[in-house]
Amino acid sequence: MPKRLFYAAGCAALLAGCQSMSADTPVNSLDDPMASAPPITQGFDAQGLSQVLLSEIAGQRGDFRRAASGYLAAAERYRSADLAERATLAARYTNDTELLQATATRWQQLAPADSAPGELLSSIAVERGDWPDALRQRLRLDERGQDAQLLELADLAIESQAQLEPLLAQLRDFVAAHPEHADAQMATARLEAAAGDPEGAQQRLSRLAALHPDLPALWLTRSQIALEAGDYDLAESAAQRGQTLAPDDSRFLLALAQAQIAGGNLAAAQRQVDELLARHDETPALRIALAQLYLDANALEPARRLLLPLLDRDNTPPAAYLLLGSIAETQEEIDNALLYYRQVPTGPGFVESRALATQMLVEAGRVQDARTFLHIESLRHPSQRVTLTRIGIDALDKADRSAAADALLADSLKQAPDDTDLLYTKAMRDFQRGDVDAMMAQMREIIAKDPDNADALNALGYTLATTTDRYDEAFDLIERAYALEPQSPAILDSLGWVHFKRGDAETAVGYLRRAYAGQPDQEVAAHLAEALAVLGQEEEARSVVTAALAGSDIHPDIDDLLTRYPQLAPRSASPQPSSDSTGRPDAIPASGQ
Repeated sequence: MPKRLFYAAGCAALLAGCQSMSADTPVNSLDDPMASAPPITQGFDAQGLSQVLLSEIAGQRGDFRRAASGYLAAAERYRSADLAERATLAARYTNDTELLQATATRWQQLAPADSAPGELLSSIAVERGDWPDALRQRLRLDERGQDAQLLELADLAIESQAQLEPLLAQLRDFVAAHPEHADAQMATARLEAAAGDPEGAQQRLSRLAALHPDLPALWLTRSQIALEAGDYDLAESAAQRGQTLAPDDSRFLLALAQAQIAGGNLAAAQRQVDELLARHDETPALRIALAQLYLDANALEPARRLLLPLLDRDNTPPAAYLLLGSIAETQEEIDNALLYYRQVPTGPGFVESRALATQMLVEAGRVQDARTFLHIESLRHPSQRVTLTRIGIDALDKADRSAAADALLADSLKQAPDDTDLLYTKAMRDFQRGDVDAMMAQMREIIAKDPDNADALNALGYTLATTTDRYDEAFDLIERAYALEPQSPAILDSLGWVHFKRGDAETAVGYLRRAYAGQPDQEVAAHLAEALAVLGQEEEARSVVTAALAGSDIHPDIDDLLTRYPQLAPRSASPQPSSDSTGRPDAIPASGQ
């Protein structure tokens, strides 16, 4: 609201406070003289003023939830878009998505001509994975004459691997009513191409080109779709057309370079690359992206030439070291690759670089060098000891060097014998080898050292629930884990499963649904499907089984379920047993994940 109104309200409140504290004023309890007065229909009354001021104070103190709720109530009372906007700004500093959506929705209702609340509601929908609602918000913006940025939303949905058919259905209905709407037509084409119909997408864009031949975004979209479909000639010609229309738009230079590199015309691509670097040489991400294009085309030397200048700059991006290491490794220059990989500092890329280096050494047969490398890296980065140990164990196990993996773990435990994460790793290796008693003993030791270790509590409780009939003890352990991490899908799965084991399938389903929503893997799916089947909800159980079979080639828990509940098999086809029949304790996450 206008600042002058706020200042006037504040001064009025201060003056009222000063008068109430006057020594000449008797402190008597009097009836409210305004009790019979007509209601105020314009401006603040005492309650509204108090509410707004308290909200402002709450915001200044960092209590943004209270501030947002107060402003929202005031916005409802006075039907003020400004107060609803202020409520939304406060809500953005909370982690309460529902509150943010409520404030933004009210803001949108009170200010229908303002694009900001619609854009925010679309973003909220994207964050929670509700892409159809995000698109509805964007289309609503378009109906009000605002820029809906539909093509941008389509690209984001594709990148996020969203379900495209519901979005396509909405957009096709929209473009049927608005055939000349360029943004909607391009967004539809992008989704059609991503859904497996690049020819239909190009036909749609050809029709659009007849209506909007001078629209640069159209030619960029055509180039991108052609490039993804492997039609490099069309990708190049479309990019050239767009560059003619928008010569200062560097995206067309990049599209040309992509098409020419992918098509093997490296000499022509070099001209685009040189021009891009002349325009944007202070952008390291550009060099990295161009180098990746060359690497995708197996052109190692041009990629190396692009990356080497980054080593002379301050704050060399980790990706530069990773790509240079990959190039050296491809050329069998193992020691050079190792030099690049180990230069990645802690932070983004650190784990990946050490994993690549370790795997490279193990695959080259240099197991002792790999152990030495990990030992030195643990000394250089002691906070990463557990992560580095796990990297080594994974690499050695994959190379069938389990004895070396055990030795690596033992060496790490000598350096840090009380590290509960390392002890957890040891316990899980015991379990994988079938030594359940050793695993449970180790988990008890971890819990004795760290009573609030949710992973250990969950692992021990789940193992008791699945390998013994000590369900009450298992329930107590899992309940303790749940109290510590109530949102963990793994713990929710364990809690649901122990309820099921105790004969309470109805309670179990509630927890298992939440677990499956957060971790839709085949193990949790098997638990949920079995609980549903016991409750007689076989159709839903079958749909869960069908989704699990489609989502993974290895599904031992589903295979086991179907041997006991064959009626849950998908009706269209009989499931094939997965190649891996070895299981692991369900819902036992690796510590630190």
